[in-house]
Amino acid sequence: MPSNAKPAPLAVKCTDTACDQDLHCFKRLKRMAPEERGRCRECGADLIDWDRVHERNISDAEHTFAMLQFELIRHTFFHQSLDEVAVNHAKRKGRRKLLEAARHRLQKYLAPASPYRDGQQTPFTENAIYYAQHATATCCRRCLEYWHNLPMGRELSDNEVEYCLQLVEQFLGFCLPDLEDGPVKVPNRRMAKSKTDSPESQIEIR
Repeated sequence: MPSNAKPAPLAVKCTDTACDQDLHCFKRLKRMAPEERGRCRECGADLIDWDRVHERNISDAEHTFAMLQFELIRHTFFHQSLDEVAVNHAKRKGRRKLLEAARHRLQKYLAPASPYRDGQQTPFTENAIYYAQHATATCCRRCLEYWHNLPMGRELSDNEVEYCLQLVEQFLGFCLPDLEDGPVKVPNRRMAKSKTDSPESQIEIR
């Protein structure tokens, strides 16, 4: 990949399924009867302990994460390596600043009653926070509604935003376990390549 190229977009959509691999989509269809809601929209699999997930108990996040991974898009983000741009961005911020940025993002793009372009406000790549949001279903109000029982059309409370942030924080700890608390200097790829290719950087081996 050229040093200035962006990561390739992830080839996955919220409604994708691979039911033969036990990877589903639980986003409800309008035509579903009440008793069908919560099941896979493709095959009808009923796998999620919704009452337990909807308790929003952060001490039970391990169970919530296990449930999330029955959905294909969540599973993809749990098992997809972060792209280099996202990793370097996280290193340059450090864990503390990254979590501050996550809080700001959740408050701006998730907490309002009617977020701008809801359903499209969270990109897929180039920021570890985006990976965390898609993995934990804190990416838009629709996902937040069916996974975490937080209804659309009203502003999130401070406690609800905090719960979302704690899910994001735990995911970041999972995918970036060695991230320093403070910022780390990471050379720009183009600058690093330029220095490597310069005559001064060539060492003659005898």
